[in-house]
Amino acid sequence: MNYVPVISSTGKPLMPCHPARARELVRRGRAVRRFRKGFFYIQLLDRSEGQTQHVICGIDPGSKREGFTIKDTKRTFLNLLADTVTHVKEAVAIRRKMRRSRRYRKTPCRKPRANRRCGGIPPSILARWGWKLRLSRFLCSLYPIDLFVVEDIKARLRKGQKRWNVSFSPLQIGKEWFYWELRKLAPVTLVKGYETAQMREELGLRKSSRKDEESFWSHCVDSWVLAASAVGGSVPEDTWIVRIAPLRFRRRSLHLRQSAKGSVRRRHGGTVSLGLRRGTQVLHPRFGFCYVGGYMGDRLSLHAVRDGRRLTRGARQEDLTVLAPCSWRVWVPEKRVKGGTFYENTSDFTGHLCEVESSGGIQIHNG
Repeated sequence: MNYVPVISSTGKPLMPCHPARARELVRRGRAVRRFRKGFFYIQLLDRSEGQTQHVICGIDPGSKREGFTIKDTKRTFLNLLADTVTHVKEAVAIRRKMRRSRRYRKTPCRKPRANRRCGGIPPSILARWGWKLRLSRFLCSLYPIDLFVVEDIKARLRKGQKRWNVSFSPLQIGKEWFYWELRKLAPVTLVKGYETAQMREELGLRKSSRKDEESFWSHCVDSWVLAASAVGGSVPEDTWIVRIAPLRFRRRSLHLRQSAKGSVRRRHGGTVSLGLRRGTQVLHPRFGFCYVGGYMGDRLSLHAVRDGRRLTRGARQEDLTVLAPCSWRVWVPEKRVKGGTFYENTSDFTGHLCEVESSGGIQIHNG
């Protein structure tokens, strides 16, 4: 069972409600439908305040994927399985290579600047932990979270091996920065990795050995255990998950790196396509729920939310229903059965991809 987030008339997160209750509030005119970055919620029109219960967010960091779980004492509101940001290190290396190649040419160039890599957080580490912080802030805007329980990852140091130990120091710096910023949202409780495993074994829960599996048991089981350690719980009330992956934008790139025939480099990069931010979630009469990519002339490129593949390069802007600007992809993992595909544990009033794909005629207000 999935619960619908509820926002007060002033934008304050309140306790989520049952989908049937959300339908009733909208039907009576006490609430309106809202859509924000792939998530559906309702906003009350007659209440600016409300009592909230103890809501916990458990976070299980990982190298490729990570889990987020939001629950209270009796219900699980959301299980979020997120991809991590992994492209920054390679992008920085390519940028450095291209910059140095330009300086070797016989062309005017500025004087090399001082080494700016000394101190601070490396770009790849900052992008990884910054992505976790962005998700945490977004979840706090929809749910009344009053405590974060995070699995504290720790690198194993080796005595006398300086090169091994130095390579893990940026990880420690990025982790401490994340905890510092997260405490501005709500109190943070840290749990060691072996403690999470002990609590999971005590509850009789098994974690999948396949880290790339799109299921509750790959990462969200640990985030659920972390949240349950603060509010209680013995069995997961809901194993339904939502997938989310960050979009990659080439913000400072203007052209392709390699020239085409005639020494002309084709336009490439940017973050705006015909006045729409790239990544903006839209509804198309033929392709349904998708997001905006690049453009050619007066036509837009649309991409699928599940895998990012391009659906068309000739979409007209007047045919689109703009939902919300977004910098990530959100979808519900599909489950294959004989005779077709169905989405596990989805209701007709959820706030995620399967709801939007099947609601072509529903009027959605932007949040």
